[in-house]
Amino acid sequence: MSRIPPFSSPLLLGFDAMEKTIERLAKSGDGYPPYNIERIGSANGGPDRLRITLAVAGFCEEDLDVSVEESQLVVRGRQRDDTERDYIHRGIAARQFQRTFVLADGMRVLSAELKNGLLSIDLDRPQPERLVRKINISVKD
Repeated sequence: MSRIPPFSSPLLLGFDAMEKTIERLAKSGDGYPPYNIERIGSANGGPDRLRITLAVAGFCEEDLDVSVEESQLVVRGRQRDDTERDYIHRGIAARQFQRTFVLADGMRVLSAELKNGLLSIDLDRPQPERLVRKINISVKD
């Protein structure tokens, strides 16, 4: 049985990168850290905003990195191993993570805030101008 790629239609032009991105996301099965995505209504009639909230208890600002790489929001966390402490039992591991969110064209990251172990990242997508461009047809006889 052969697998038919979802973007193999000749009517979908230039979606090769999207197909690869979807395959990569399907393979990333790690659920750490847990996160929420919520829609936030905007003030004064502007575009709706989104907020991604990640549970990053135990991480401080220096341990976290939020960046936009091409069309992806990448959140990385690296805790340093505390060698000064002598643990009798260690149930809370110093764990690293990388969480990636694919951004649609035009999405902007507005801010990131760390409060009470929750990292909140606000995004929006301004409404693009509706452009209609007439394409001239040249006649060659």
